[in-house]
Amino acid sequence: MKSVLTIAGSDPTGGAGLQADLKVFRAFGVHGLSVPVALTAQNTSGVGRILAVERDFFLAQIDLLLDDITPDAVKTGMLYSKKIVEVVGDRIRKNSLNNLVIDPVTVSSSGTSLVEEDTLDLIRDVLFPLSKVITPNIYEASVLTGVHIEDEKDMEKAAIRLKETGSGVVIITGGHLERLTMDLYFDGNIFHKLEGSKINGEHHGTGCVFSAAIAACLSLGHTPLDAAKKAKEFVTEAIKKSYHMGKGMGLLNV
Repeated sequence: MKSVLTIAGSDPTGGAGLQADLKVFRAFGVHGLSVPVALTAQNTSGVGRILAVERDFFLAQIDLLLDDITPDAVKTGMLYSKKIVEVVGDRIRKNSLNNLVIDPVTVSSSGTSLVEEDTLDLIRDVLFPLSKVITPNIYEASVLTGVHIEDEKDMEKAAIRLKETGSGVVIITGGHLERLTMDLYFDGNIFHKLEGSKINGEHHGTGCVFSAAIAACLSLGHTPLDAAKKAKEFVTEAIKKSYHMGKGMGLLNV
């Protein structure tokens, strides 16, 4: 059986973070491995507090795991601190891990910052060159590139700048067309539009689920483009079947 490692924060609602990633991996028939970076106190309405895992314990988790199991793909979500980013980069290189998917998380769906200052810049500089795929949303792509994104042309401009960081395939999520959502895929040569039905409402963890699905598909041998298309379809269906358990955002049915 193929395996995928998620390195991310914990979400008590199960709608995002490593809990959501593990559900996605299972849905694709791959074994999920997880190393938590931080605990969060949150619900469907927002994040209250964050408790970071100390560096030494994070090292113990990832080193013991990788000494025993080599995952077929790795997905990173909330990395929180520069110390953790440095460790992740070092272990990816040291263990020659492939199929790295980076979701450069900066803020929660409710708008709470999930990284310490300057962490996103280090993710760009240290991890992007090791990646197979990166999946920033429009806000993250704008912060990373300095491009103010208002339309498809701006997305293309930002994607080109992100590719220049040495990253693998760039997928900017969160674009909107009339009655459709549009994620922009760029491999350095060709742009592809990944379109889906526009569904009303706010939904928790869409970025986590999308990037986790890509990682699962890569572990199974799919090309990045096929993985992105399958992930887009998976997320769209999960949103269509979403449900509300709390007072805030809907939870994806994965």
